[in-house]
Amino acid sequence: MNGETSQVIDEWSIRYPNKEFHASFKPYLSNSLTQFHDSCVGYHHYTIKNFFLSKTFNEGPSKRNQYNFQFLPLVDLQTGFDVLNNKNVNELTGGLHAKLNINDDFTLEGTGFAGNVTYPFFTDTFIQNTKLIPGLGMAYRSGNSYNYSNFSGSASYSPNKIFNLQIGNGKHFIGEGYRSLLLSDVANNYPYFRINSHFGNVQYSVWYTWMYDITGANGIKSKFQNKYATMHYLSWNPFKVFNISIFENIIWQGTEANRDRGFDVNYINPIIMYRPQEYSVGSADNAFIGINSSFRLFNCLKLYGQLALDEFLLREIRARRGWWANKQAWQLGLKYVDVFKVRGLTFQAEYNEVRPYTYTHGSVAQNYAHYGQPLAHPLGANFKEYLGFLSYRKNRFMFSAQGVYAIIGKDTAGSNLGQNIFLSYTTRPYEYGHKTTQGIKTTLLQSDIRLTYFVLPQMNLRLELGYIQRSESTDKGYELQNPYIYFGIKTSVWNFYRDY
Repeated sequence: MNGETSQVIDEWSIRYPNKEFHASFKPYLSNSLTQFHDSCVGYHHYTIKNFFLSKTFNEGPSKRNQYNFQFLPLVDLQTGFDVLNNKNVNELTGGLHAKLNINDDFTLEGTGFAGNVTYPFFTDTFIQNTKLIPGLGMAYRSGNSYNYSNFSGSASYSPNKIFNLQIGNGKHFIGEGYRSLLLSDVANNYPYFRINSHFGNVQYSVWYTWMYDITGANGIKSKFQNKYATMHYLSWNPFKVFNISIFENIIWQGTEANRDRGFDVNYINPIIMYRPQEYSVGSADNAFIGINSSFRLFNCLKLYGQLALDEFLLREIRARRGWWANKQAWQLGLKYVDVFKVRGLTFQAEYNEVRPYTYTHGSVAQNYAHYGQPLAHPLGANFKEYLGFLSYRKNRFMFSAQGVYAIIGKDTAGSNLGQNIFLSYTTRPYEYGHKTTQGIKTTLLQSDIRLTYFVLPQMNLRLELGYIQRSESTDKGYELQNPYIYFGIKTSVWNFYRDY
C-alpha cells in the first residue's frame, strides 16, 4: 500500500479501535477491514471498498458463484530539475493492476509495470553503486536513463473464517510507523507462501520466502545466490486500544560448503521457536526476534514502538563495555490525527536507532537483506534517525511536509565499523568499545514539501508539485547540497523511498 492509503486506515483505526483489527501487519486482508467506513475520513481518498472499473458477473443472492473483475491503470509521469547537476530528470512509468474475486473466499491479483527513468544526484548515486532501482529491481542502462520492470501478484484462498492461504510474489511490512526495524517494504519483491489465522483478538501469520543474495554478482543474474527465510508474527489485542506483537525469523543460504542446501525442512514447522530449533540441529543460521506494540489515546493519538534483538548477552549489556554482538534496534513514535480538532490535519514523529553490526552475519549471504537492500531499515545499521511529518487534506487537496535528520556512522577506509550490513561481522576491528554512530560521522538532512490535487480519487490519480532539499556532510569535511523540484501526474500504488 502507498503511504496515503495507510494513513487513511490508520486514521480509522485510531478513531474507532476494535479488538479484531491488527494494524501492524501489512498488506491487510480485505476481510479484516469489514468494519471500515469512509465516513470517518472527511476528505476524498482512494476508497478501501473500491468499485472503480469493477464488474461483477453472475450476481444475485441465489447465485452460487459470483465473479468480480477489477482493473486499475497505473501511470507515473514526473519531470523535475536537479539543481546540483543543472539538468532535467524524468520518470516515465506505466502498468496495470488486475484482480479477480470469486465469492468471498478466493482472490487472484497481479500488478505489473515498467518504466524509463532518470533521478536526481542523490538517488542516481545509489543506482550507479548498486545497479538497482530502489525497491524495484535491476536498473538497465539506456543512454542517460534506466529501464526497469516489476511484477507482484498473489493467489489467496480462505477455506473458512479462521484461515487464509496465500502464494505470491510481493512484500510485507511489520509496524505502525514510517520505518520498520523488523520487516519493511524497502527491498524488491520476493516469492512467498503464507498462512494467516485470525481467531478472536489474535492474529497469527507464518510465511516462507525465497530471496536472493546479489553481493558480488555485479548485476549478473546467473551469479545471484539463493537464500531462504521463515517468518512468524503473532499479534494480540488484549484491549481495543492496546496491541502487543512478537516477530521471529530465520534466514539461511541456499548453498554452503560446496553443497546445495535448498529449503531446510527443519524450518517448515509453523509454530516452533527458532532459537531452540537452531541449537537442536547445530545450526549457524541467522535468526532474530522483535516486539511491536502500540497504544491509542483519546481517539486521536497513537503511541507505537519496536524492539529488535539480533544478538545480545544480558551480562554484556549490564557491563556497558560496548560489546560488538549486543546488536539491537529500537523505535519510538507518535501519530496525532485531527490535530487540535482540525479535520484532516495529521502529525507524526518518529525516532529510530540501530546499533553497529545489527542485521549482519558472519556469512554475508545470510544477512538480513534481499536483492541488495536491507529487509529492515534502509540505512542499514549504526545510526540514529529523527523523522517528522505534517499533512493537511481538505476535499481533493493535500499539503504535506516531511523532514528527516539522521546521524550515521560510516565505515572508515578498510575498516568495518558496523554500518554496512553487506560486510561480514567477522571483519570487525575489535571486540569492545563499540557505540552507535562510531566511524565517519555523517549527517543527513532532508526535507520534502509537496502539494497534491486528487484528480480522480477512486483510482488515486493525482497531480503533484514538490520540492526536496537534501544535504549531507561528514566530520571529514565532505558536504553535499542537492535541491530538487518536481511535478508529476501519477496513480501511486506503491512506496518509493527517496530519503536515505
